[in-house]
Amino acid sequence: MNLNPTVQKRITKIRQNLADKELDALMVSVQENRYYLSGFTGEDTQFDESAGVLIISDRHLVLATDSRFELQAQAEAAGFDIVCYKKGLEKELPDIVKSLGIHRLGFESVRLSHKNHSTYADVLGKQKPPVDLIPTENVVEALRQCKSEDEIQRTTRALQLAEKAFLQVLDAIRPGMTERQAAWILEKNMRENGAQGLSFPVIVASGPNSALPHAIPSDRQMAMGEPILFDWGARLDEYCSDTTRTVIMGEPDDCFKKVFETVVTARDLAIEAIKAGASGTQVDKIARNYINQNGYENKFGHSLGHGTGLAVHESPRLSPIKDDRLEAGMVVTVEPGIYLPGWGGVRMENQVVVRQDGAQVLNDTTPFDPKVRV
Repeated sequence: MNLNPTVQKRITKIRQNLADKELDALMVSVQENRYYLSGFTGEDTQFDESAGVLIISDRHLVLATDSRFELQAQAEAAGFDIVCYKKGLEKELPDIVKSLGIHRLGFESVRLSHKNHSTYADVLGKQKPPVDLIPTENVVEALRQCKSEDEIQRTTRALQLAEKAFLQVLDAIRPGMTERQAAWILEKNMRENGAQGLSFPVIVASGPNSALPHAIPSDRQMAMGEPILFDWGARLDEYCSDTTRTVIMGEPDDCFKKVFETVVTARDLAIEAIKAGASGTQVDKIARNYINQNGYENKFGHSLGHGTGLAVHESPRLSPIKDDRLEAGMVVTVEPGIYLPGWGGVRMENQVVVRQDGAQVLNDTTPFDPKVRV
């Protein structure tokens, strides 16, 4: 089977990059990058386990994997020669590289461990002539930053599914329910609504726990009149959604109202500033300055947002320390927060598409009333 046209365009860009870097081939081991360039959905179950690698040269496409994934690879990776290694990649890699005439092999330095690099360097260095391993960064990730309309639609569907599951949770939560119970209901709803998986473990944090931006759901019981922060996302058709909403059961007091309104306004001001060519640092600064000016200086510690796609966290960043230039087609989160130790926190997060003249908000739950009627 031939490559589909979308993958063919991506491979062509990779090969141009290899020529620019004077590399004979690129070994792709990041899970999301493998899928992006081949359609192979094999998952690395943990960091020291791999479902395989792609080897892309100017004329050849190889997917090397083990017997667990051989049939899957044959079915999914159209246009790739499938090599099934029996005794580990380190045993097969020298023969693969030799058969392709590779002398300078690029590898993804963000993924290859020191242990595996040492092993591969040793076996490839014994080749005649020896093969050099050359570290690379962001070769594939740079292509993934700007999404096609198909990728944006996949993200939108994942987001719609996740928001539907959240609205179902709002109908279910009651005083006395634990954070862990609410998190399970949300996860269960996403699964039952058709999610392929979760973008990340669900966060539910109530009262003082919501002052922890990445709190782990606990057995703390949720109570009336306190912030309850939900951060969740669904994976659908390989693409991730990511949203945060903060709610309250009962009547909000003046503190909650002020914090909530400040966060929502900061988010909306940042979204208004997003368009192709905008600076990620400047967009972050708009939200951060508004929060500071309203009496919450140093209460918003994390970056304003990040890209999403095949991974839930990817480039670009909306950050005070990394100034990425926004381009049309990027999908980013905008998620300012205020965190008050001992009281709690509020974060409100939307996913938006960067367009030439502005931002397209993908969420359906915007605007949002935080009051839960119980």
